Order: sequence, then C-alpha cells, then structure tokens
Amino acid sequence: MAKARTRFVCQNCGYLSPAWMGKCPDCGTWNAFMEEAAPSGAAPASASSATAAGAGLRPMTLSEIRIGPEGRRRTGMEEFDRVLGGGIVAGSVFLIGGVPGMGKSTLLLQVASVLAEAGRRVLYVSGEESLGQIRMRADRLGVKAQSLRLLAETDVDSIAALLERDKPDLAVVDSVQTVVSGQFDGLPGNIGQVRYSGQALTAAAKRTGVPVFLVGHVTKDGTLAGPRVLEHLVDGLLMLEGDGQHLYRLLRAVKNRFGSTNEVGLFEMTDAGMIEIRNPSEHLLAERNAEASGTVITVSLEGSRPLLVEVQALVTPTSYGIPQRTATGVDARRLSIILAVLEKRIGLKFGALDVFVNAAGGFRLFEPAADLAIAAALISSLRDRPVSPKTVMVGEVGLTGEVRGVPQIETRVQEALRLGFNRILMPVSSLKSLRRKTEISPIGMASVKDMVRTVFD
Repeated sequence: MAKARTRFVCQNCGYLSPAWMGKCPDCGTWNAFMEEAAPSGAAPASASSATAAGAGLRPMTLSEIRIGPEGRRRTGMEEFDRVLGGGIVAGSVFLIGGVPGMGKSTLLLQVASVLAEAGRRVLYVSGEESLGQIRMRADRLGVKAQSLRLLAETDVDSIAALLERDKPDLAVVDSVQTVVSGQFDGLPGNIGQVRYSGQALTAAAKRTGVPVFLVGHVTKDGTLAGPRVLEHLVDGLLMLEGDGQHLYRLLRAVKNRFGSTNEVGLFEMTDAGMIEIRNPSEHLLAERNAEASGTVITVSLEGSRPLLVEVQALVTPTSYGIPQRTATGVDARRLSIILAVLEKRIGLKFGALDVFVNAAGGFRLFEPAADLAIAAALISSLRDRPVSPKTVMVGEVGLTGEVRGVPQIETRVQEALRLGFNRILMPVSSLKSLRRKTEISPIGMASVKDMVRTVFD
C-alpha cells in the first residue's frame, strides 16, 4: 500500500515545504512547521468540460445590481459602528483580533445583545465556553436580551449548515481557532483547519447574506494567529488594542472593504463590560494636575480622530551609576533623539539625570507630532517651571532642532478649541496652511529654540 504524501506547513504564515525546516523563510518564525497530509492531485479539466462549466455564467451590469432597503444595519453602539464604516453590511465577514483579556468576546456579546433587544435574530456560537459559562458572563454584563440564541459547537460544517438553514440577522463565532471539520485532518488551531473554517464560514455568509463576526487569537509577538490568507479572505480585520494595566480599549480597523481604515473606536473596560467613550479627549484630561511642572498637552490623531493627550515627564538626579531612560506609551528611540537635540541645540544637560516620560491614560504616542510636547515637558520638569495649562503643542522635531509640519492641523486646532484651550504652538509650515481664523491663538515655531523662548524665557 502506497504511503500517503505529506508536506510541512508553517503554522504562522502558511508557507509550504516538502521537508521540515527550523526557520520559516517567509515569515522568519522558528519551529513553526508541522506535518500535514498533502491533498490528492486532481486531473486538470479538459477544454470541453471547462467550457460546459462556464456556459451558465452571465455577468451583470452595475445598473442591474439591486441593494436591499437596509444597506447597513446599525448595531446601536456608535463607537463600534464608526469603525465598521456606519454599520453592518449584509453578507460581510469581519475578523476581530486581540491579545487575551482585551475584551473581544465581551464586546461581541454586548453587540449581539443590543441587536437581539432590537428584535434581530442573533446567533452566538462559542467553541471555547459551555452554554452555562456564557450565561454566567451574560448575567455579569447585564445582558437583558432573552431572545439571544446561544450555541456551543466546534464543528464548522454544522455551523455553516445552520447559517444556511436559519439565516439569522447576525452570527458570531468565538473563535475561529477552536472550530474544526471532520473532512479535514488536523487539530483545532492547525493552519489547515483555520483556513478551511474561514473559507467555509465566509462562503456560507456570502450565499445567505448573513453577516458573520469571527474572533481570532493573537500570538505572543502581536500578530494574528493562523495563516495570513485568513486576513485576505475576510472583508474586514478589526484589532482590539489596549494596555492590560489600564481600562482603555482601542478598536482599530486594519482592513475594511466597506469603510475607512482611519476610524477608531474608544471603549472603557469595566465590570459591566465595554462602555463607549463618546468624548475621549475630555475623558483623558479629567485627572490632569495643570499646576505641576513636566506636563504638556498635545493633539494626537488616532486614524482621523483627534485626541488630546497629556504628556508627562520627570527629570531627576540619578541614584545609580547609569542614568535611566524610561518611556511609557512613547517611542523610546524618539525620546533618545529629542534628548540629544536638546543637549546639542539648546545646551541642556541630561547626562547625569534620570528621565521618565509617560503618555497619561495608557495611550501610545508614536506619531512624530508629539515631539514638541515631549521636549517641552522635559524642559518643564528640568527647570521645574509649569507650562501654561491652556497651551497645546504639536510638531515634529528634526535632528537640527527644526520643527516640522504635521498633517491635519485644522482638525487638531478645532479639537483643542472645543475643550477650551486658547493657545497652540505649531510648526510655521502648518501655521501657513490654516485656512480659517479661530478663537485660539496659533503661534508658529521654526525651531525648538523658538519654543523655549516662547514658553520658558
């Protein structure tokens, strides 16, 4: 009896190899190859059979295609709808990823509950929890939708058949790494099983028009577990991000065929589940100590959404032989560059001092537009001189000490004005691009020296 052919597949990216390899040449992951049975090769179709198969196909013109009266279905959660592009599209498939504990299952259970309360037929399928466990979590979250239908099942073929038979208004599968098919070899989470499950559920969604949300796990390095082909298979990929030490959660669209990828939704994780934050800037500044030194406000863009974030700095004599450089929520390399610029161009000395920089609230300020605020916070703490509490700073700092322009300056100015700030320091180039006058006083900065003279001298 002939031995079945096998192949080795990278469990991270799906790279195929005839033999085991220690390191994947495609994604660089070590010890990720697993042996799987190779599919049997089928004879290529003849020209006559291919012609017969395509005989019944008829393309449609754009004018012939009709969209139902309900093009998008709102979930009732504005922050969630914002990221989706305005609501759920019929037949769409979205993959929601995030590290364990971020609240993926909690968020989707709440969305399912809101829609069920509105009279929609919602199916929540869990391959990780029993029905009793889901009920306990629903009681803890205060879910009131008694019509919400729950199913504990891991057979993806049965789930797909149920979707085609019942055609609910929304289906949630938690998670795609736990469902399997008896028609395919491999354990749950195996790359072949994940690929097959994603294809089966996507095909069922397209045939029936049922929108499907899939939950996906994230690996230790922050990438979505399973093959990258799954990301290309779905209509949208949403990532739920946040710091485990803080309560804020950011829902970001990495891919969205039905909306912009520049939108983000902001939530707060509480005992009662995920609560939408409608006014994030005011929420982030609620606990600010405006009279202290070392604190400066900047306007950061999360997608197309402006957020006012407090930058805090603490500069103090070191108690050790080597001074510390600690950055929380700020790029440590950008901090090193800003410190070098302040020493070289301004003449300030940080060599024997510990430097700590923090973006308050657990946010991550990785865009260069926060450079000017970081520099001002460092100088404020070094000289122990507070910055005016009604001042906002935006600008990228170059290696020669120049302040470079930032995008969407009008949006940033309007957000600062809305929260009562009356002065904003910005690059000269951005000042020239302001098209309308506002009540806030914009001051152009050509270099870091200009900022020091304006704010501290």
